[in-house]
Amino acid sequence: MDKETIRRAVWDDLEESGTARFPYPPHDRIPNFAGADAAADRLAETDEWRAADTVKANPDAPQLPVRRAALRAGKTLYVAVPRLRDERCFVELDPDAVVDVDAATTVGGLADAGVAVGPEDVPHVDLVVSGSVAVSEDGARIGKGEGYSDLEFAVLREFDRVTDETTVATTVHERQVRSEPLPHDAHDVPMDLVVTPERTFRPGRDGRRPTGLDWTALSGERIGEIPVLQRLHDENR
Repeated sequence: MDKETIRRAVWDDLEESGTARFPYPPHDRIPNFAGADAAADRLAETDEWRAADTVKANPDAPQLPVRRAALRAGKTLYVAVPRLRDERCFVELDPDAVVDVDAATTVGGLADAGVAVGPEDVPHVDLVVSGSVAVSEDGARIGKGEGYSDLEFAVLREFDRVTDETTVATTVHERQVRSEPLPHDAHDVPMDLVVTPERTFRPGRDGRRPTGLDWTALSGERIGEIPVLQRLHDENR
């Protein structure tokens, strides 16, 4: 099956099984799920989480408990600006400066509580937590189809802010874990750590991790829409 067929199957299953949680419907988004808090708690029990001082997480609803856990554990948190639309395309949340963790980690509160920074101002990221629509037992991930999670990783890789030492994780429901291999492209970032409410597993790293931006996969329109891509493109001419 192609990626879109798999997305539709997962979204439909989460909705029909009653597993999906607000916001509804789960379709066309990183779907929230019953047990997202438990998955975040299980992630926080891993050695990779304990060792991380700096975490980059997506802004979607199922990873809200992860963002809150990071700040409460004293970790510096980075979240990308939607669609990387600003030159300073990441928001930094300093755990020592955030007064209200619950408010600061919502989609609406991130910008108010954080400081906008460019990728060059982000320190080395120890742990990336990505939202997923589907993930396979071997660590392949499918997002909602817009490509921003992989693009954010590639931008940070261009600036050496994520490296081979960075752990990439996702929290999902068991219904989102697929037993069959998933289609993947060269720019797709595989998962090192997959956490559900019931279990944690670590797919073996097989060398598929992207080493930077795949310019062949980026249209001129997309480059023009994202300031940091336009800057890097101009610098590399």
